[in-house]
Amino acid sequence: MHAEFERVRLEFRQLVDSADSAGLRRLSNGTRWTNRQLLFHMLLGYLIMRALLGLVRMFGRLPPGVSRWYAQLLNAGTRPFDVVNFIGSYCGGSVLSPDRMTKMFDHVIAKLHRRLDAETEADLARGMHYPTRWDPFFKDYMTLADVYRFPTRHFDFHQRQLTLTQPSD
Repeated sequence: MHAEFERVRLEFRQLVDSADSAGLRRLSNGTRWTNRQLLFHMLLGYLIMRALLGLVRMFGRLPPGVSRWYAQLLNAGTRPFDVVNFIGSYCGGSVLSPDRMTKMFDHVIAKLHRRLDAETEADLARGMHYPTRWDPFFKDYMTLADVYRFPTRHFDFHQRQLTLTQPSD
C-alpha cells in the first residue's frame, strides 16, 4: 500500500505539473467536470480517508448487523450524496489552485503513510458493510485494508478520464 500511495502521489504531481491552463479547463471524458475539477475529485478520494477509516474503526467493533443497517441507510441517500459529491468537486476544483491541490495531495499521502504504519494486522482485518451505491469501488463488506486501497482504485479509474492533452496540443 505504501508503494501505491507513493506512485499516485508522484503521478498526481506529474499530471498537475505537465498540465497547461487550456488542458485544465478542458472537459474530462465521461464526467461533467473539467480536468481541474476531476483532479480535485481524485484528491478528494484521499481526503475522505480519515472519515472512512474512522467508520471502520467504530463499526468494525460492533455486531455486523449495525454496519449493514448503516450501509442500507446510506444507500437510500445516494441521490443527495451524488449531488454533494458533484458540487463539492466542482467547487473545490474551481477554487483551489493546481499548486495547492498538489501540496494537499503530498500532505494527505504523508499522513496516510504514518497511519498505515501504526495499524496492526488485527486493525487491517477489521471491517464493516459499505454503501455499494455510493461508489463502484465500495464492496458490500470492506476491511480496513480494503479501505486503504480504495482511493488508489478511485484515482486510477478517474486518471483514465482526464483529457489534459489532446492530439492537437
